[in-house]
Amino acid sequence: MNFFKRLFSIGKKPAKDLDKNEIDDLNVEKHEESIQKDSIKEEVKQTKSKPEPEPEPEPEPEPEPELEPEPEPDPEPEPKEKEGFFKRLLKKTNKKSLDKSLEKTSNSFFDKIKKAVVGKTKVDVEVLDELEEILITSDVGVKTTIKIIDAIESRVAKEKYTNPQELNLILKEEIGNIIFDEKNDDFDIDDKPYVILVVGVNGVGKTTSIGKLAAFFKSQGLSVMIGAADTFRAAAIEQLEEWATRAGVEIVKQQMGSDPASVSYDTLNSAIKKNKDVVIIDTAGRLHNKINLMNELSKISRVLQKLNINAPHEILLVLDGSTGQNAYEQAKQFSEATKVTSMMVTKLDGTAKGGVVIGISDQLSIPIKFIGTGESIEDLELFDKKDFVESFFQNKI
Repeated sequence: MNFFKRLFSIGKKPAKDLDKNEIDDLNVEKHEESIQKDSIKEEVKQTKSKPEPEPEPEPEPEPEPELEPEPEPDPEPEPKEKEGFFKRLLKKTNKKSLDKSLEKTSNSFFDKIKKAVVGKTKVDVEVLDELEEILITSDVGVKTTIKIIDAIESRVAKEKYTNPQELNLILKEEIGNIIFDEKNDDFDIDDKPYVILVVGVNGVGKTTSIGKLAAFFKSQGLSVMIGAADTFRAAAIEQLEEWATRAGVEIVKQQMGSDPASVSYDTLNSAIKKNKDVVIIDTAGRLHNKINLMNELSKISRVLQKLNINAPHEILLVLDGSTGQNAYEQAKQFSEATKVTSMMVTKLDGTAKGGVVIGISDQLSIPIKFIGTGESIEDLELFDKKDFVESFFQNKI
């Protein structure tokens, strides 16, 4: 830079006046300056031409550890089918009581069979004719008897039964096959109160049966309320009230001549408020005219459904087993007038006409749920086809 300062400074000497040494100095300085400039240019050139270093590659992220698949949960065990209320109770049938109840029917029936096969060496047409007459006179009913005889005749021909003593065995099997036992276990304790409408003609033991039913349900830990809706029969309300007291359950009643539908409504309404499990409503038994019976029961059902759309859950027909074929006719008439869903056969303990149970069950295809086996409030048995047939044949095979 000294070179330029001297070159452009005021009062500087012209180049021609410079001495030789000064000119040499200037040339040296100029040369050095040129070299310095070239050096700077070269450095800049090299800097520009020098490739930028490639950035170091980012380290690859470590792979995330694979998550172990969660173990599949053990399959839930299939829920066991909830055992219905009546199915549980069927295990509690008092077999001794049932045997005693059917003792007269069994003895009468098999005494006749013994006489029919005595001295016989094979099951022939004559033996089957005798058996047919025995079944009919035991109140099994003509149509059901013919079905049983046809089945036995077919088996004798096919399976070559020849010994009259084997007749009891195949008879037992065929009677068991013919009894209608397709219970839809519809006692839904979750839809409470469960309403049972009890129907039946006067004199069949309807009031007594309601008292037994109330005691029966109470013995199973259920709370019960009775409705006295048979407001036509004299003393019906008082009798039912007595049975309610014996059973230890509440009863709803009105004065004689009151509207049965009104009594039914009050009963269910009270049962709902008190959170009862079962409601049993008595109905009039003197409505022999089918139209009147239908209208009365329809009216009761309509008012009940204002409180519970499913009520009544069951229409239970009570029959007197001691009346034989009359019981069948009653069952037929009631089933034509209203939708009977179950039956109860009473007074089997004092009669030899227990065979009517077989015919009613077969001909009407309505399940028999209860059997009355005596006068006591505890004398009520749940009907079970297998137990009934076993008691009917009571060690006769």
